[in-house]
Amino acid sequence: MTIVEDARVITGGVDTHAGLHVAAALDPLGGLLGVQEFPATAAGYARLLDWLGGFGTVALVGVEGTGSYGAGLARHLAAAGVPVVEVDRADRQDRHRQGKSDPLLRREVARSEWLCRLEVRLMPKT
Repeated sequence: MTIVEDARVITGGVDTHAGLHVAAALDPLGGLLGVQEFPATAAGYARLLDWLGGFGTVALVGVEGTGSYGAGLARHLAAAGVPVVEVDRADRQDRHRQGKSDPLLRREVARSEWLCRLEVRLMPKT
């Protein structure tokens, strides 16, 4: 008897910056598979997508700032056929009080992951 495994479907969340992007990958149950930094360049976008794809089939990626720092990445993902959703930035007051610190960054990446999972659940099955 042959056992066939279904490909794992994953979601991604990306916190964008001028020089680098921080990506997180989630499994279908919302478990964090990994967090990795990538340069905000065409080569970095390709590496980010390859990294996410290493965990399974990429169903959706939430990107912060698709109209600014995340615009190039959003275009790259869309051109590769990956659905992209915009993720809001942290509250201005939180950013001002806490800065773009690692704890705030991790919280925002986690938030974008959660939004990705929510979006996947709301997408109609085809």
